[in-house]
Amino acid sequence: MEKGTRLQRHPIWRTIRTILIGILVVILAVGIMVWTRSLREKDRLERQREVLADVLDRDGELGLLELAGVTVNDIFYGDQGVSVFLGNMGAYSYSADEMRNIAIYEKANKSVAHITTLTLGLNTFLEVLPVQGTGSGIVISKDGYILTNAHVVNNATQLSISLHDGSTHDAVLVGKDNENDLAVLKIALPQGMLLEPIVFGTADTLKVGQKVVAIGNPFGYDRTMTIGTVSGLGRPVRTDTNTVINGMIQTDAAINPGNSGGPLLNSRGEMVGICTTIHSTSGISQGIGFAIPVDTAISVIPDLIRFGKVMRGWLDVTMVQLDPSIVEYAGLQVQSGLLVSQVRAGGKAEKGGLKGGVQRVQYGSSIIYLGGDVIVAVHGEPVAEYADLYSALVDTHPGDIVAVEVLRKGEKKVLQVELVERPEGMEWTVR
Repeated sequence: MEKGTRLQRHPIWRTIRTILIGILVVILAVGIMVWTRSLREKDRLERQREVLADVLDRDGELGLLELAGVTVNDIFYGDQGVSVFLGNMGAYSYSADEMRNIAIYEKANKSVAHITTLTLGLNTFLEVLPVQGTGSGIVISKDGYILTNAHVVNNATQLSISLHDGSTHDAVLVGKDNENDLAVLKIALPQGMLLEPIVFGTADTLKVGQKVVAIGNPFGYDRTMTIGTVSGLGRPVRTDTNTVINGMIQTDAAINPGNSGGPLLNSRGEMVGICTTIHSTSGISQGIGFAIPVDTAISVIPDLIRFGKVMRGWLDVTMVQLDPSIVEYAGLQVQSGLLVSQVRAGGKAEKGGLKGGVQRVQYGSSIIYLGGDVIVAVHGEPVAEYADLYSALVDTHPGDIVAVEVLRKGEKKVLQVELVERPEGMEWTVR
C-alpha cells in the first residue's frame, strides 16, 4: 500500500491526471458551446420561419421569391407541379393563365367526340326526308363507350361519331335516360385501337366563381374550347321534353348548338359536368348555360350499359296527388301529399303495410278510391306532389327498403317498404 501511494504521488501521475481533467473540461466547454450555438440557431430559424410565414400570408409566393432577390413575372400551378417564370415578358411566350388553359385543352380534347345524327322529318310538302343533326360526346372508356345527351340522339335512325384523329365510326345506342337527359353510345373499334377516356372529377366541391372550361362542337366546329365560371349551383332546369332536371350547374362559358353532350371541365382538366342546354331568346349563347353534374352521370352509366335504362325504385301502388277538391270531399286533415288509391295485391307495398282506399268515386275521367293512406314523406324527404316522390326515389333501386311516412285516419305512421322497378310508362298512376 505504501508503494502504491508513492506511485500516485509521483509527478508523472499528477501530470497525467491534470491533462485528463483538462481534456474533460475542454470537451465539456466545447459541448456547451455547440449546444448554446444550436439553441441560437434554432431561435434564429424559428424567427426566420415566422418572418417568411408573415411574408407568405401578406405577399404570397411572389413575395417570398422577391425577398430572396429573384425577379418573378408569374407563377403557373399545373398538374406536374409549379412553374416559375423569371425575368420580363419577353422571356416566355404564354402567361400562367394561358398555359393552364392550354394544359386543360391538351389533356381533355382527345376525349371529345363529334356526333352526327340522321332522323326522318317532314318538309312543307309533307315529304319524308332525312334530317341531319350534330352534337358532342365524351369518351368514357378505352373500348368505345361514348356519353352524350339523350336529346342529341332521340329519334335518330343513324349515328356516326368522329374522333380527334379524324376517323369516323358508326355507333349504336346502348342506353338512354330521358329523365337526366343522358345516353351512352358504343362504337366498334378496329383491332388494337384504344380511345383516350375523359378524367372524371366531381361536382360536389364546385364553388360559384370557380373557373370552368367547355369543349364541344358548336355549329359543327370540332373540339371548340370556351372558358367561363360557375355562375350558379343546384339549378332546377326544365328541358325541351318538359322534364325537370334538378341540381344543374349554371355557367357563363359559351354553350351553343352542337355543344350538347360535351364535357364541362375544372382547372385540372377533370370533367365536372355534361353540357346540355342554354337559356336563350335567340337560339345562341347569351351567357347562361347549364350542365348536368358528373356525379349524376356516374350514378346512371352502369345501368345504361347493363340494362339500357336506369333501374329506379318505386312504390307498387296507385297514387293520386291531393288537390283542394279531394281534401274537402274526403275530409282529410292534410292539404298536400299523395293519396294511396289502390295497393297492388300481394305486392311489396302491401307487405310493407301500405293501405289503399275503399270508397270508389269518380274523379274527372278516372275512378279513384278514398280512405287510404296519404303519403307525406319518403326516404326522409317531404312529399307534397309527384315531383317530390320522383326526387326522393331518384337514387334508389328495386329491392331497396325505404321509410314511407303516411297519415292514416289522422295518425302518422312510418312504414318500411321494399321498392319495385319503376314502370317506364307509369300507365297505372293517376295524375
